Amino acid sequence: MSHRRITKRKAVLAGAGAVGIAAAAVLLPQAYAGQEGARSDASAPRKMSAASAADLLQQLGKQLGESYGGAYYDAGKQQLVVNVVGDNNAIDIQVKKAGAVPRSVDNSASELNTAKSTLARRATVPGTSWAVDPRNNQVLVTADRTVTGERWDRLEAAVKDLGPGMARIQKSEGEFKTFLEGGDAIFGGGARCSLGFNVTTQDGSPGFLTAGHCGVAAEQWSQEAGGAPIGTVQEAVFPGAGDFALVTYDDPATEAPSEVDTGDGQTVAIARAADAAVGQDVIRMGSTTGLSDGQVTGLDATVNYPEGTVTGLVQTNVCAEPGDSGGALFTADGSAIGLTSGGSGDCTAGGETFFQPVTTALAAVGAQIGDGAGDGAGDDNGANGAQENGGAGADAGAGDGAGAEDGGAEDGGGAEDNGGAQADAGADAGANAGADAGDQGGADDAGAGGADEAGGDAQGEGAGEDGGGQHN
Repeated sequence: MSHRRITKRKAVLAGAGAVGIAAAAVLLPQAYAGQEGARSDASAPRKMSAASAADLLQQLGKQLGESYGGAYYDAGKQQLVVNVVGDNNAIDIQVKKAGAVPRSVDNSASELNTAKSTLARRATVPGTSWAVDPRNNQVLVTADRTVTGERWDRLEAAVKDLGPGMARIQKSEGEFKTFLEGGDAIFGGGARCSLGFNVTTQDGSPGFLTAGHCGVAAEQWSQEAGGAPIGTVQEAVFPGAGDFALVTYDDPATEAPSEVDTGDGQTVAIARAADAAVGQDVIRMGSTTGLSDGQVTGLDATVNYPEGTVTGLVQTNVCAEPGDSGGALFTADGSAIGLTSGGSGDCTAGGETFFQPVTTALAAVGAQIGDGAGDGAGDDNGANGAQENGGAGADAGAGDGAGAEDGGAEDGGGAEDNGGAQADAGADAGANAGADAGDQGGADDAGAGGADEAGGDAQGEGAGEDGGGQHN
């Protein structure tokens, strides 16, 4: 979904390539309605939206202790699946009574987070990333095509030393990089990016969010290549604990609607910011490739770009290409989820793409989107702990230091997938009112704090080598 920005009194979200009404019609109806099904008996799994699952996990995850092995949302069955370490009948009963589905696994959330910390210390090299995969109860490590020779040996040895069943490596055919280039396109300093979401700053001024690597590339941004500046960067974070920037419109009279331009006069109203959930359906809009959709595959991901390490990101299988950086990741029901950071591949071959959680960015810059519901999610994230645990929004808290992979435990806190209320946060907004949105912030990376992943050592290492991630 691209955003269309009109300066002066008609500024709208940045929007890019025109995407026909037909394309929007195919993607947008995929909204996941949160239907709450009645249970025939107290122990039968109940149907719920991702937002409701996140809310449930916030309470349930904290009670399971070391028996907790993460959780995710099964969108097909509309059920919350909770990983339970070993065979613990008492815990299984507790999970069932709560309306979720218990699943026996070998690794606890705390063990998986420890594994991530180890990787951050031993295997932070350009062209690699890792995030907890609750569906397989492992840490998923990805290496792009530039990771060869000594760097591959180093990565492989680190994963092997974690022990059997703790982590697995997958190769990416592409190359991790930010998608900087050249939804509406914005231009600055010879670079091209995409506008993410319009926001209202702390002092009530209009502005917008985009990728941090765009914000550090140029101070002023225009609507056209070589055109007059329309916005000035106020804050930018990249690399490190996030990839986001706040740009304020130079004309204070600029109207900045909270919506995404999806092409041919079609728009999607953005009512709130929400956290991501593994398994959640999402839509991306960028100025290069327009609309693309897919699913969230990981939370609190660490990506080692050539420019340095970035932590606390949302991992997806949604495609993106250079120029899409900063573009919006959202849900069909109007929840702002992320800002395009980078990844590998393209929209022909596919690949992995990473996004900055919107909740974390908003909390860091003190801005709000839509009606402000859920915008503060990232605030609490550093504390609660865990994506999968207390879940709330998957990446919600990641961002600023929370992000450390170690930290809040991707799995730990709330339900990557569940917590995910992100998308559904709004879906249930009637039944679950703003609760999901705001509470979700609980978050993924929440407790994290540990910024291991950020792992400093990696930032410089190999920078400049062909490894590294691509920034859109």
